[in-house]
Amino acid sequence: MSKTYVVQSVAGPKRDHRRGTREQPLWDEHAEFIDGITKGFIVMGGPFEEEGGAMLVVRAENEDEVREKLKPDPWLIHGVLQIESIRRWDIFIDERD
Repeated sequence: MSKTYVVQSVAGPKRDHRRGTREQPLWDEHAEFIDGITKGFIVMGGPFEEEGGAMLVVRAENEDEVREKLKPDPWLIHGVLQIESIRRWDIFIDERD
C-alpha cells in the first residue's frame, strides 16, 4: 500500500536566481521528466518562487522508491535543484474537490 510523502527541494548551485522557474537551464527536459512520472506518483507540486526550491506531494511505498523515481530528474542531476528532505505525511484533512 502506497503512502504519502512530501519532498522539499532547494535551489541548487546551478539555479539562476535572476530568472524564473521556466527560464532555468534544462526547463524543457525537467518538465518532460515530471510529466512522465506524474500519473500514480505525483499528487501535486510546484515551485517556491522566492527561494527557487519546490515541493512535491507524492505516493510511494517508501522513501527509497521516492528517491529512485526522482533520481533521473535533469534538474537534480545538473544541480538546478537539490532535495532537502523527504518526509512521510499522514493526511488528516483534505478539502480539495
